[in-house]
Amino acid sequence: MADEPAAPSLAEAVEDPLPPVVRGPAWLFCPGDRPERYAKAAAVADMVVLDLEDAVGPGAKDGARSAVVAGLDALDPTGVLVRINAPGTPWHDDDLAALAARPDVPVMLPMTARAADVVALAPRPVVALCETAAGVLAAPEIAAAPNCVGIMWGSEDLRADLGGRSARTAAGGYRPALAEARTRVLYAARAAGVMPVDTVLVDIADLDRLRSDTADAVADGYAAKACVHPSQVAVVREAFRPTPTEVADAQAVLAAAERHTAGVFALDGRMVDAPVLAHAREVLRQASHAPGS
Repeated sequence: MADEPAAPSLAEAVEDPLPPVVRGPAWLFCPGDRPERYAKAAAVADMVVLDLEDAVGPGAKDGARSAVVAGLDALDPTGVLVRINAPGTPWHDDDLAALAARPDVPVMLPMTARAADVVALAPRPVVALCETAAGVLAAPEIAAAPNCVGIMWGSEDLRADLGGRSARTAAGGYRPALAEARTRVLYAARAAGVMPVDTVLVDIADLDRLRSDTADAVADGYAAKACVHPSQVAVVREAFRPTPTEVADAQAVLAAAERHTAGVFALDGRMVDAPVLAHAREVLRQASHAPGS
């Protein structure tokens, strides 16, 4: 019988399995018509989303588009994407034409309802924003599009599309219809191997709710969360950062795995198998990518 393969080394434990085109955990939207804010947003967030859609009024679209194209040269290309206007709007084609000379820049596609919407932008990397019932139901096909690098769900537009009166229960969590959408998008992203991004919280002042929402996102498996204000970034980062106890435990598990090459083993009274090792690797990956690490 062939020898069992050796357990991964600690160096291998922090290998990032997600697409290198986008990173997390804190994404920050920045209005496209406010170029004086671009550098500040990029300085505090892991990804800055230059927004040509909801943050920009119809009369300011042309100016915002020009500002974004000009501003891209001054930003780290590995930490920026552009939210263009949705297909079918008067500004969608103009957004794409303006970005034609920068095919490397990822775009966020709002109101993504089908995989064809993403494929139409290939080979440009796309983060699909599923914020309608059709988009949520098509999330598996959307995430599997060859140029999809991430998928995010949008709670505010989805609530409106569903005709709901409230997104939250009396206890503060998402109502079942929205909670299901959040789960479906997470499953779709992980099944396709692309980055799952949790929705924004528009109540900027409610940092306690943001902290709770982000903790839920981390616990469930989301890799990033979007923010609408710089004050939210630190809260999101802290929620994603593994605690010293979690890091020490993950290191102990993987160190023990290097000594046990016969498969499943016991450590401090608990069974360690492949899923436990995978979790330990993910904890160390998140710790190694945390700001200040």
